[in-house]
Amino acid sequence: MSISAALPTFVITLREGVEAALVVGIVLACLKKAQQSQLNSWVYAGVGAGIGASALVGLLFSWIIPVISNANPEYAPVIKPLMEGIFSAIAIVMLSWMLIWMTQQAKHLKADIEGTLTNTLQHNQAAGWGVFSLIFIAVLREGFETVIFIAANFQQGLFPALGAVFGLVGAVLIGVMLFKWGVKFNIRRFFQVMGVLLLLIVAGLVVSALKHFDAAVAAFASIDPASESLCFYREQFVRNPSCILGPRVWDTSQILPDNRFPGIILKALFGYRQNLFLVQAIAYVVFLVTIGSVYFRSLGWGQKMSATVQKTASSQQD
Repeated sequence: MSISAALPTFVITLREGVEAALVVGIVLACLKKAQQSQLNSWVYAGVGAGIGASALVGLLFSWIIPVISNANPEYAPVIKPLMEGIFSAIAIVMLSWMLIWMTQQAKHLKADIEGTLTNTLQHNQAAGWGVFSLIFIAVLREGFETVIFIAANFQQGLFPALGAVFGLVGAVLIGVMLFKWGVKFNIRRFFQVMGVLLLLIVAGLVVSALKHFDAAVAAFASIDPASESLCFYREQFVRNPSCILGPRVWDTSQILPDNRFPGIILKALFGYRQNLFLVQAIAYVVFLVTIGSVYFRSLGWGQKMSATVQKTASSQQD
């Protein structure tokens, strides 16, 4: 396990953590404005409970995954990659949805939180629990996405955990700089850059998920001869090590191996593989085109580009 295993978890935890830090900062600012600072302890309790619950979910996954994998030793070569593929698919859906949703809701985030908090404070007896629930859900949601990503890669050990810890520390520092020290920080540009980086990471997860499913089908076909037809690319399997991914697009093992720097960094962050197959390449491009276009439209880049083109065209006519 190299330090490259910490990079994806660091990036995702930093981005998701900053989202949670924004919610916490907005709530604290609203409580101060409403002269309800006595409820700050409920905010901190919600943060601690959310982090603790996320860690508990992570420990639960780390216990369940080996149990399921070892439940039937004969099919262990099938179960492990199959579970990796399933968790990868879940992580792809969750991270993609959260990326687009957060971008679309960013303009209204402060107003929505203030409205929810105002309604909560009107119920004096339950105000503390209402604030706690708001913060707890925000932190748990971001933490759960990180846990799912780690589970998708079966990343256990020191380096992925350190990546998550440093990402969390970075998110806390950004939150403190914004709301405590009043440091001017272009949070919009931060989310744009981190969003593009997260988009590429999730696209790499698509490549990994297909590789896991390919390994699971190949293992199952080897164990059960009656299911050999599932491995429709089996005739070329010896020459071209793919079961359901089609022909190999490239083999860059001699030029840029994915187990040595810088290939290992590209693999950890962007899903680079020294052996890439046709189905993986198509899925990678389709994901970037579809989800990427939705993401960039949510940023308003399409409107800005159209306005720029129209402005350029009109200036040329003049």
